[in-house]
Amino acid sequence: MSNVLLVTVDSLRADHVGCYGYDRETTPNIDALAESASLYENAFAHACSTRPSFPAIFTSAYPLMYGGYERLSENRTLVSEVFDDAGYRTGGIHSNAYLNPEFGYDRGFDYFYDSMSETGPVERLRHWVKSRLDEDGFVYKSLASAFDTAERTVGANVGSAYIDADESTDRAVEFLRGGESHDEFLWVHYMDVHHPYLPPEEHQRAFRDDPISERRAIQLRRKFMEDPEGVTDDELDDIIDLYDASIRFTDEQVGRLLDAADEHWDDYTVAFTADHGEEFTDHGEFSHFAKFYDEVMHVPLVVDDGEHSGRRDEMVGLIDLAPTLVDAAELDRPEGWYGYPLSRLHRGDWPRDSVLGDWSPDGRSRRDIRYAYRDREWKFISRDAGEELYHLTEDPGEHENLVAEETAVAEELRDVITAHEEEIERTQEDLGDVEMEEEVKERLRDLGYAE
Repeated sequence: MSNVLLVTVDSLRADHVGCYGYDRETTPNIDALAESASLYENAFAHACSTRPSFPAIFTSAYPLMYGGYERLSENRTLVSEVFDDAGYRTGGIHSNAYLNPEFGYDRGFDYFYDSMSETGPVERLRHWVKSRLDEDGFVYKSLASAFDTAERTVGANVGSAYIDADESTDRAVEFLRGGESHDEFLWVHYMDVHHPYLPPEEHQRAFRDDPISERRAIQLRRKFMEDPEGVTDDELDDIIDLYDASIRFTDEQVGRLLDAADEHWDDYTVAFTADHGEEFTDHGEFSHFAKFYDEVMHVPLVVDDGEHSGRRDEMVGLIDLAPTLVDAAELDRPEGWYGYPLSRLHRGDWPRDSVLGDWSPDGRSRRDIRYAYRDREWKFISRDAGEELYHLTEDPGEHENLVAEETAVAEELRDVITAHEEEIERTQEDLGDVEMEEEVKERLRDLGYAE
């Protein structure tokens, strides 16, 4: 097949997807896609948030390789560049500030929409406050405090950090309508499953009788970010209802996108996945911080290439996604890619039995660097503060650290991490400092990131 559609969803954990066994009807359109596609039950991200995860998705290389994930090295080859070099018409649509041209994600795209050029009056005011006023001055502190107070106490949404799924789909459909005789590659990244969860009321009603107001949703978001231990059981239920309704809204828009692709393309390969999952106090917190537990690392992966179907339980990493898409289009895999096309799995020639992950606070330093190893049986996490080892078959929730008891297993996996470190060093380069524009920083703060 020539045309290729890549759909990614921010913060979507696998166990909240219907075809992965969730007992709520969050994803009827994805479930329908999975019926005739390949569903990979053991698919994992290589990092714990968007910024370190996407280099693996787009460049089939680990986050800390090639100078790290703060921005994309010119020595990384993006999947969009492969399609662009092959003469494809390429389009990318997203609204996550970490994926904008400032970090290299527009390379290889003929059309690239990242929402940063379009801001409303509130966002412009916030930007003006940040960029024009003295941060130590009374006026700055008063206005900045007013924004935060409005969210925390009143529940006012003081400027959206992303565009809604229906607008993303509208832009994707417009791209599809603009095609002529070219083969096309289209990537769409949906942000609605990332907090703050603000789903339409109609999708909330699928899971509860009384919809939660936007004001209340914003207040809940502030509480779970600032006081996770203070979140009550009822509040946790409300948060999960909002999360699931956001998934359902996104799924509806994915269905619209697939219908448009069916209309404009005779045949195509489609891949659906997430960059990472989301924690709901599984390990004491919310959101997705620098952790390597399965609630954040286990992601859905459904691929329909028109040739393969069924459920597969082999270990798969998102690093394998770009080679799969290029392989489906019968293009050559570039040098420097570490993943494998999933067609090898279907031929019985799958070389992977584990997945690795890595992370550091700024994407490149050697300070507080963290690694993870996962196979079917074991999870090993290595960081400056200590090591963790979990026997997943007996402890799938990853709560009993066995690193002191299972010393032989820990030593074996420690060697695997050491070999991975050496490979990272082999590709190391200095990318220099990245100076983010203040508006980008503000969007990231709105999403709960500390830059």
